[in-house]
Amino acid sequence: MNPGSGTLIINIMSEGKAETYEGVYQCTARNERGAAISNNIVVRPSRSPLWTKEKLEPIILQNGQHLVLSCRPPIGLPPPIIFWMDNSFQRLPQSERVSQGLNGDLYFSNVLPEDTREDYICYARFNHTQTIQQKQPISVKVISVDELNDTIAADLSDTEFYAKPSRERPPTFLTPEGNSSNKEELRGNVLSLECIAEGLPTPIIHWIKEDGTLPINRTFYKNFRKTLQIIHVSEADSGKYQCIAKNALGVIHHTISVTVKAAPYWIVAPRNLVLSPGEDGSLICRPNGNPKPKISWLTNGVPIEIAPDDPSRKIDGDTIIFSNVQERSSAVYQCNASNEYGYLLANAFVNVLAEPPRILTSADTLYQVIANRPALLDCAFFGSPLPTIEWFKGAKGSALREDIYVLHENGTLEIPVAQKDSTGTYTCVARNKLGVAKNEVQLEIKDPTRIIKQPEYAVVQRGGTVSFECKVKHDHTLIPTVMWLKDNGELPDDGRFTVDKDHLVVADVGDDDGGTYTCVANTSLDSVSASAVLSVVAPTPTPAPIYDVPNPPFDLELTNHLDKSVQLSWTPGDDNNSPITKFIIEYEDSMHEAGLWHHQTEVSGIQTTAQLNLSPFVNYSFRVVAVNSIGRSVPSQVSEHYLTKAAEPDKNPTTVEGLGSEPDNLVITWKPLNGFESNGPGLQYKVSWRQKDGDDEWTSVVVANVSKYIVSGTPTFVPYLIKVQALNDVGFAPEPAVVTGHSGEDLPMVAPGNVHVNVVNSTLAEVHWDPVPLKSIRGHLQGYRIYYWKAQNLSKRSKRHIEKKILTFQGSKTHGMLPGLEPFSHYRVNVRVVNGKGEGPASPDKVFNTPEGVPSAPSSLKIVNPTLDSLTLEWEPPGHPNGILTEYTLKYQPINSTHELGPLVDLKIPANKTRWTLKNLNFSTRYKFYFYAQTAAGSGSQITEEGVTTVDEAGILPPDVGAGKAMASRQVDIATQGWFIGLMCAVALLILILLIVCFIRRNKGGKYPVKEKEDAHADPEIQPMKEDDGTFGEYSDAEDHKPLKKGSRTPSDRTVKKEDSDDSLVDYGEGVNGQFNEDGSFIGQYSGKKEKEPAEGNESSEAPSPVNAMNSFV
Repeated sequence: MNPGSGTLIINIMSEGKAETYEGVYQCTARNERGAAISNNIVVRPSRSPLWTKEKLEPIILQNGQHLVLSCRPPIGLPPPIIFWMDNSFQRLPQSERVSQGLNGDLYFSNVLPEDTREDYICYARFNHTQTIQQKQPISVKVISVDELNDTIAADLSDTEFYAKPSRERPPTFLTPEGNSSNKEELRGNVLSLECIAEGLPTPIIHWIKEDGTLPINRTFYKNFRKTLQIIHVSEADSGKYQCIAKNALGVIHHTISVTVKAAPYWIVAPRNLVLSPGEDGSLICRPNGNPKPKISWLTNGVPIEIAPDDPSRKIDGDTIIFSNVQERSSAVYQCNASNEYGYLLANAFVNVLAEPPRILTSADTLYQVIANRPALLDCAFFGSPLPTIEWFKGAKGSALREDIYVLHENGTLEIPVAQKDSTGTYTCVARNKLGVAKNEVQLEIKDPTRIIKQPEYAVVQRGGTVSFECKVKHDHTLIPTVMWLKDNGELPDDGRFTVDKDHLVVADVGDDDGGTYTCVANTSLDSVSASAVLSVVAPTPTPAPIYDVPNPPFDLELTNHLDKSVQLSWTPGDDNNSPITKFIIEYEDSMHEAGLWHHQTEVSGIQTTAQLNLSPFVNYSFRVVAVNSIGRSVPSQVSEHYLTKAAEPDKNPTTVEGLGSEPDNLVITWKPLNGFESNGPGLQYKVSWRQKDGDDEWTSVVVANVSKYIVSGTPTFVPYLIKVQALNDVGFAPEPAVVTGHSGEDLPMVAPGNVHVNVVNSTLAEVHWDPVPLKSIRGHLQGYRIYYWKAQNLSKRSKRHIEKKILTFQGSKTHGMLPGLEPFSHYRVNVRVVNGKGEGPASPDKVFNTPEGVPSAPSSLKIVNPTLDSLTLEWEPPGHPNGILTEYTLKYQPINSTHELGPLVDLKIPANKTRWTLKNLNFSTRYKFYFYAQTAAGSGSQITEEGVTTVDEAGILPPDVGAGKAMASRQVDIATQGWFIGLMCAVALLILILLIVCFIRRNKGGKYPVKEKEDAHADPEIQPMKEDDGTFGEYSDAEDHKPLKKGSRTPSDRTVKKEDSDDSLVDYGEGVNGQFNEDGSFIGQYSGKKEKEPAEGNESSEAPSPVNAMNSFV
């Protein structure tokens, strides 16, 4: 038995003889609530016994006598299909005179000399075992009276023994015997009644039902009306049926009394019950049948008479009544209804539950409906006892009633015609004695989409421009799409067609642009359309006359009547200001296709006669249609009829093919000629065939006007030469072309061998196999089919459902690629050869493993717990590791205020970690992180994230920040503020003006009092301006650097070094003696005299200090 299911599999091919498993099987499914049982399943092995050997004497009889050839096939399981054929495996022709009975015997109402043959062979085909058994051939010889008398005269001399000629005789029934018989049939089956009579001439069979009529749609006649079949019989078909055999010499009757019996069938089948404790209920089991079925009850598969007693139940015939049930009353009940023709078995559970209501519809579901259309609001529920459902609208609305709304049993609320005021919140309330459940849904009513300005019919001259307008009004919350169609198809891909919001414009209109243009407006809820016709006419002078289609031609006349041609003449009607360009001549064949008009030919608009070529054996009539640039006229009046003479067919059927539908037949098909092509009465086909690779003569048969002939008993998949020739009462068509076909295919016998797999990479493998011998394919080689599936992932062993994938490689390829494999996985693969019949057996499964691949990106990466100098990263492993993770790689770099990236730090993290804390980061700095996983195959895709360390806006030093530290965030903010930049620009402008003034005064050469005082009291520590260029001189370095005093902007020695003006506070903040406070203030004034570290370049991502910037300008 399959694990996890109730399916029982018996492999008879490998587990012993089939007879071992013969018997009756029944399945029982059981859990703590009860047990259910299945119907009985009868398993019987199929049998196809051999025909008993017997010696059959030749049958010699006189012309006109009747004959019955018995078949009596061996009894098989299931019964065989009987048919009669000759030594060439050709079915014996049957007719009203010769036919096969339901019992397989071959009946001759009267024999003729052509019935003489030595190979009447009865075949029995056992479909289940795919075998055919053959009876010994029967020899039949039909001789005339003279031949029979010659034979008697050779043996006897007394003339009173001489045979007399068979005279005509009235009918006599061969089967059934007597004047009446009885027949029983089961309801729902096919009723088959048979009457076969002998007589000379051959009798004709008719059927009637006494005191009734035969059902029209269910009655069929088979075997030349000798068999009456009624499908899906019911009790109403019982009664007396009469078959009547009649020929010129008499009439006989046989009455068959039909009784329709019935295996049990359901009128009311028991249905599952869900009850709550204390409730009442009932199970009803009401079958019918003929004879009336007997009912028996079971509980959990045990007859209820011996089952444990339950005081809550009472059996009343076909009903079990439950009163005041308790939870222990839960069980599965079986009702068995049986009579001599069969039985019914139904399982129904009684589940005693105490469950408060539950609403299964999703909460806050939004329904959108177009106004004036129905709205259906769902409220699926469950509970025991069965809850009652009420609907409310709005927060304090009353219960919705049936006068406006429709409340369905499944809880659905229907608003038959939703209006705008139907919009709102609807609440579904489910109640039973154990509780209440509620659920709210939203309903929105949308305005319907309308085309308020529709395109209009237009007539445009060639070369002109036409515009169709289509203005759409729609609900403002819906987005419409407007599409234009021409003749229900897409617009031509032509630059002359321009579509804007409300218009379609066609420029330089041509004749092909005429047609129907449709504007279609769609939204997600509805769709509307409107159409207009464009007619293109020739340019006309102004004022333009009225254009119209021509008037129809008239006065049609046929002359020059020949076997295969006739001349038609007519008089044109008015062209209505648009010249007639052509005349279309149509014909009707009232003999074969009355009422259907066909195109005969076309002539130019200046002709009024036409010589028409005709086909044989057609009753022609003609009509003429005039055409101008506007369109077609109505057809003219019909001409007189002209019947052409019959002739032999001038063509053969087309599309001749030979394909087998079974392994032992050849189905020859063709496209038959129509009545018009038959050229005469009595259309038939001569079908011929022979094996292509043999020396056999052509085998031919003439069949009626059909399109298929089946050659039985052919070897499997053998090429045949085929030809089909048409003929009628006049003669044969030309010799047909020979085509090649094949008899039926069978499934391949051999699986591909030497299957092996080469793994190319982690997602691609190549499969190789040896080709299957052509003889074992037994059909057209379609290709090879590879089945492959992932048995398990090497990194995690899951028990999920195995999904097999299939790849088909056409032709005789012996290798194929398997793409899209999952890395680091365990795969199985097999190969099968495919022909037109199907697949052959599978090769043994080959197992292969894909190597590790690079992993996918981590499923997530987030930054938590940011502090002043640290960030914590948390992540989830890759969804597809594609191997064994070896480590994670984390790369990060700071981002400054101008979005420039700083140096990149590379960090390796063990594979078993999902959290990591980075310390000693810059304060108030944004960092960008790049994170990816690695396997032995390499690095996977990365995931990125950004995070920022925090800053204390109040400027209060946290306990762990030492004296002298300062954060750069406020300095960065000041340096980028507009007011600060403006101030710096103003200072620079003042200095520039001062330099210009000094330069001008120097060039004048005068000395001013101030200058004299400066010369007299020169400060030795201040370098004068250079006399030659008027610029400031070089400043000398002090011996040591003193710290700034509080509020000071220049060094105490009144000198400004060039290097100092280029430095930022980074010189003080990031070195060994860093002295920055959290609010960004410079606190060197409190820390005593310290030696400044040499500058190592601007390595910080912070902006320059505004204090030093001021020093640079002052």
